[in-house]
Amino acid sequence: MANSITLCLCFSSLAILATIQGIHAVDYTFTNTAANTPGGVRFTNEIGEQYSIQTLDAATNFIWKIFQQDTTPADRKNVQKVSLFIDDMDGVAYASNNEIHVSARYIQGYSGDVKTEITGVLYHEMTHIWQWNGNGQAPGGLIEGIADYVRLKAGYAPSHWVKPGEGDRWDQGYDVTARFLDYCDSLRSGFVAELNKKMRDGYNNTYFVDLLGKTVDQLWMDYKAKYNT
Repeated sequence: MANSITLCLCFSSLAILATIQGIHAVDYTFTNTAANTPGGVRFTNEIGEQYSIQTLDAATNFIWKIFQQDTTPADRKNVQKVSLFIDDMDGVAYASNNEIHVSARYIQGYSGDVKTEITGVLYHEMTHIWQWNGNGQAPGGLIEGIADYVRLKAGYAPSHWVKPGEGDRWDQGYDVTARFLDYCDSLRSGFVAELNKKMRDGYNNTYFVDLLGKTVDQLWMDYKAKYNT
C-alpha cells in the first residue's frame, strides 16, 4: 500500500513537472526564403536548419540565466513561439514580433567563420526577443548594448569589437555599451539582470544610481579612467 502511494506521488510529481515545462516551452520554426541565392546556399551548407534551431534554444536558456529568470518564469516575457527566417536582404539581422530575420547577403559576403558569426548574431537577436525595453523608453543604445553584452558573455564577441574602455558615450550602443555593462556587472554581480528587471515597466537613468550608487555619467568616467582612455 505504501509503495503504491509513493509510486502515485512520483507519477503525480512527474506529471506536474511535465505540465510546468510544457507551459514554458518555446516553439521554434525556420524558413529559408533565400534558399536559391548564394547566401542561402552557403547557409544550408555551412550552418543548417538543425544547428540554427538548437542555437535558438541554447540562446534562450542562456539569456534566462543572464537575466536570472531561469527559475522565475513569471519575470520573463510571454513568448511561446520564435520564428527564424533567412532572407535575401541588406544588413545583418533584425528581430521584430518574435521573428528573427538574418541576411543571406551578409552570410554570402562574410569572409571568416560564418557559423560562429551567425551563432553570435542569433544570441544578439534572441536577446531582443526576451529583454525588457522600458516600454519603449530606454535608450536604443542601451537595448543594443544589452544584446551585445549577452553575446559577449556567451563567448561570441568578434575580434573587431572595441576593446574595454573605448567608445565616446555609455549609450553608444552595441560593443561599446556591452563593454561598459560588463564593467558595471563587475561592480555588482547580476547588475545587468537587475537593470533588465527594472526596465519591465519603464526606464530612468536613476536605475544606475539605485543599483550602483553613482550616476551613469560618473560610472562612464570611472570606466574610462580604469582603462586610461
